[in-house]
Amino acid sequence: MSSENEEIIYHAVEKEGAVTAIWEMQGRKHLRTIDPRSEEGRRILGSHTIEESTEQAQPEAAAQPAEANSQ
Repeated sequence: MSSENEEIIYHAVEKEGAVTAIWEMQGRKHLRTIDPRSEEGRRILGSHTIEESTEQAQPEAAAQPAEANSQ
């Protein structure tokens, strides 16, 4: 199974209610970490819906396909 065919998604990593990092993922592979204070980080946070994870073992996350339509 190749991860090349999988969508790129973003996970917003939170600590004490603040986003500290954005992980760009393709399948289970971590591609890069984006600073949420950067221009790209602000654009990603402003254009994607945040869904809170109910699992306490993992950080709260936002996951949206990179191809999502911006509104």
